[in-house]
Amino acid sequence: MARLPFRNRVEAGRALGRALRLLADRRDVVVLGLPRGGVVVAFEVAQALHVPLDVMVVCKLGVPGQEEVALGAIASGGVRVLDRQLIETLDIPSETIEALTTERRAEVERREHLYRGERSPLDVAGKVVILVDDGIATGSTVRAAVSALRERRPARIIIATPVAPASVCTELRREADELVCVAQPENFFAVGQWYWNFSQTSDEEVRELLDRTSKVGVTHAA
Repeated sequence: MARLPFRNRVEAGRALGRALRLLADRRDVVVLGLPRGGVVVAFEVAQALHVPLDVMVVCKLGVPGQEEVALGAIASGGVRVLDRQLIETLDIPSETIEALTTERRAEVERREHLYRGERSPLDVAGKVVILVDDGIATGSTVRAAVSALRERRPARIIIATPVAPASVCTELRREADELVCVAQPENFFAVGQWYWNFSQTSDEEVRELLDRTSKVGVTHAA
């Protein structure tokens, strides 16, 4: 069991990096961070493993009038994932779905440009992708990200997080090829309760971390 709560996302990321150390210095491994806080954790993981880092932006498509219920998601790379069964059950018109898609796709593109600038997304085809968030409460965003990543044909998807409830970890193991979670505490109410400092991460900080990674580059062991 990790020492909880974590001091901050940096400490949590370093703990996660140690848990993933067997993947260090591999040319077929990339790390994707979920904004915003997940990128801070992902940066530490990428640094520890000496592998590339990129951002994975996901925007939920909410059911009209019940926006908390996801009928699908739009993710980095323009990938759209839809819950066809839910759409059919609720009889949501295709025009409504297309309008939502256009709106949320524009938001994904805006945020990608904000974070990545003119750099192209990392090619994950045939790669081992480590998908990182700073904590997982329900898993809905991570599930959408995994579904979208499948469309980009990675060799494996590993969900990695410092902290999540055991029940959610069990569910997510069925979604990905592997799940790595440093701590699975009982009485889980919110991710923030497992950090001493869980202050909001800014867009500027996300951009700075991605810029630092791209400038430094990655050196693999021979």
